[in-house]
Amino acid sequence: MNLDDIDMDLRPFKLDIDELVDEFNEGNHTTLADMKKMWMAKKFSYIYEAKPISNEAIFMQSLYSYSISHMVSTGALSTRLGGFYSLYCLYETQPYKPAFKIYLSLCELKRLKILVIDAKKIGIAIVPALVKKMLDKNMFLFGFVDRVDGYESQRVDEIMKLENKRIQIAYEKLLGNTLIEDYLHMDLGMELELSTLKKMSKEYAEAKELAISEAMGTVAMEDVKHITEDKKLVGDMVDDIVKDWDAQKETFCKQTGISSRNDAVAVDDFEELEHLLNE
Repeated sequence: MNLDDIDMDLRPFKLDIDELVDEFNEGNHTTLADMKKMWMAKKFSYIYEAKPISNEAIFMQSLYSYSISHMVSTGALSTRLGGFYSLYCLYETQPYKPAFKIYLSLCELKRLKILVIDAKKIGIAIVPALVKKMLDKNMFLFGFVDRVDGYESQRVDEIMKLENKRIQIAYEKLLGNTLIEDYLHMDLGMELELSTLKKMSKEYAEAKELAISEAMGTVAMEDVKHITEDKKLVGDMVDDIVKDWDAQKETFCKQTGISSRNDAVAVDDFEELEHLLNE
């Protein structure tokens, strides 16, 4: 997908967000309450009045991206806070149901972690509290493509791949209910205790056969015929599900370029951020 193919001029929206964050910075504001006052005074939610009738996902991710660019910048703390607060407000005031999640690369996650550290140093408690709330509400969609000039089309491609996968039940759970890494690294067979289940299933089948053979002398054959027929064991059926899960997971990884192997850096970033939020 090429952004040039999208009939949508997003520059006015970027200018509006830039102006909002610049004004927040010029006033040396630092709190969410300050941003909310400015948001209400400017009636900023009217930004959605000009929303497109198609390409809604790209529209929302573009708005998010403009705020994120301020949040991850090396500028003044008030600028980064303004970007972060405007990102939160954009999510909460969007007109779409279900809400479009915020695409955040792992590099941007690191910058968010730094913002939490800097805010805590000067006692801005709302920042770690708000980040924790956003994580708890699963407002983020984590990916691997950073916001770098010249690579916006690649970023959109990954966003669209991830969004498209959400229409499938398994992938919807991957991207909607918890961190994607948890599911990419999950051993479904272990989660379902497959070996134990297969053992119990086999023991049950053997016990059933024994009970039927003992009953043959007292019960008419026709009465037990429907349960004597060979049927696939539950354990074997679950085994097939596990194999299908592994195959789909591998396909997902190939299509999105995401590795199913543990990424130590990514895990460390999540753990450090969670530690910061719980201090």
